Amino acid sequence: MTSISALENIHMKGVYGDYEGKNEKDLLKVSENRDLLIAQIVQYKNSLTLIESLKIDNLNLKNESLNVSNNNDTRILWNGPNNWLLVSNKKELLKEMSKKFDEANFAVTNLSHSRAIIELEGVNAKEVLKKGCPYNFNELNNNNSINSTFNGMSVTIDILNYNPNKIRIFTLRSFGESLYHSITDSCLEFGYKSV
Repeated sequence: MTSISALENIHMKGVYGDYEGKNEKDLLKVSENRDLLIAQIVQYKNSLTLIESLKIDNLNLKNESLNVSNNNDTRILWNGPNNWLLVSNKKELLKEMSKKFDEANFAVTNLSHSRAIIELEGVNAKEVLKKGCPYNFNELNNNNSINSTFNGMSVTIDILNYNPNKIRIFTLRSFGESLYHSITDSCLEFGYKSV
C-alpha cells in the first residue's frame, strides 16, 4: 500500500507571483516534505523516569521551550512540558523508541500520515510567516520551534536555518490544502518557485 501525500494534487511545480525580472536564486522556494517519520513523545505526569538519561539517535529530550535537538537525520522539537515531536528520515527509529520509552511512563504516537509538511526557503520566508502568524519571528533563532496559528490554522513551525532562511511548517493533514494556499498566496508578493 502506498501512502498518498496530503498535497498530492495541489502542489504543482513552477514559478509564480512577482518573479519576472528577478534572479531565480532570489525567489522563495516552496516544497512539500514527505516520507518523514513524525512521532509524538509524551511523558506521563506520574513518571519517575529521568529524561536526561534517554537518547534517541544520540539526541537528548530537552524540556526547554522553543528548543530543538538535532543532527543530520533527526530533529526533536519541544512541543510543551514533557511533550516532544520527533521528525526523522530514519523510519526505524520508531522501533527504537518503543524499546526505550516504556508504556508505563510514556506515550509514543506515530503521526507520520496525519501531517502535511511545507518547507519555505529564501530571504523573505519570515516575512511570509508574519502575514498569517501572530508570533514575533525576529526573536527566533536556528533550531527553535513554536506552536501557533497561521490564518487560523494550528501549525508547528520549525526554524531549520536562518542563513539562508529555511523553515518547516507542520499542520494537520486535513488543513494541508488550506495552509498550502495560504502560504503560497502570502508568497505571491515576493515571487516563488514551487519545487
